[in-house]
Amino acid sequence: MSETEAVRREEPPEQAGGRANVINEDWAAVVVGLLLLILVITGVIPVGLVP
Repeated sequence: MSETEAVRREEPPEQAGGRANVINEDWAAVVVGLLLLILVITGVIPVGLVP
C-alpha cells in the first residue's frame, strides 16, 4: 500500500469545538415520553386522556 492510499483511508479530523450537542429523534422521543409520564403521574394530564 502506498503512502497516498494510507492517507486517504484515515478518518477526517474532529471538529475544533469537539462533539456537537445534537439530540437525534430517538433521544427526543425518550425525553417527550418521560415528560408525558411525569405529567400523568403528577395528575397534570388526566389518566383517561392518555391511552
